[in-house]
Amino acid sequence: MRHILAILPLLAALTACVDIPQSSRQQGVRTSSSASYSSPSPSSRQCLAQLGSTNANFSPLPDQYFGSGCSTLNSVKLASLRSDTSVLSLGNLGPVTCPMANSFAGWARFGVDRAARQILGSRLIKIETMGSYACRNVAGTSRRSGHATANAIDVSAFVLADGRRISVLQGWNTFSDEERRFLRIVHQSACKRFGTVLGPEYNAAHKDHFHLEANGKSFCR
Repeated sequence: MRHILAILPLLAALTACVDIPQSSRQQGVRTSSSASYSSPSPSSRQCLAQLGSTNANFSPLPDQYFGSGCSTLNSVKLASLRSDTSVLSLGNLGPVTCPMANSFAGWARFGVDRAARQILGSRLIKIETMGSYACRNVAGTSRRSGHATANAIDVSAFVLADGRRISVLQGWNTFSDEERRFLRIVHQSACKRFGTVLGPEYNAAHKDHFHLEANGKSFCR
């Protein structure tokens, strides 16, 4: 949204990273929820204004609490982002926190699209994901994942204007030097914008995606 001020009155009116085994995912099914329609805080308004300045297409969402440490607070629904020259579509992306959305918008434009044009000779048109919000734990622990608070995104592939689809699963160890270089550069650029970044070098569970999480930490693998 280019004009963030236009949506603020509406706010007042409204006043896939594999973190657990596939067989256990049903444990994270929501059982109840409650929504808050209070006016956004000054920091939330500032975040939304910053996101609007990137020319992202998004909708602010009401705060929701799902119990058991799962929530979507200060979150938005991203429909598309902007690169230097065009609109970037997004696949399979659910609610994300506004700070996470801002980091993602910057990474998509400056870290991914520019790398695609410089290394692969074609601009980025789409980022495919495995999702964002999911009420679940980090695998093998009792600790909630960043996905449980809509503060993480799992990126699986990048689609270019020339028709190529560069997936993390197939491209990380491909015979194409350019594709391997591209994926490693966008992985490293993500480490500069997100607190936790996990990829194929971390473990087998991340062989097919990059886990991006805005958590104030500094862990890049």
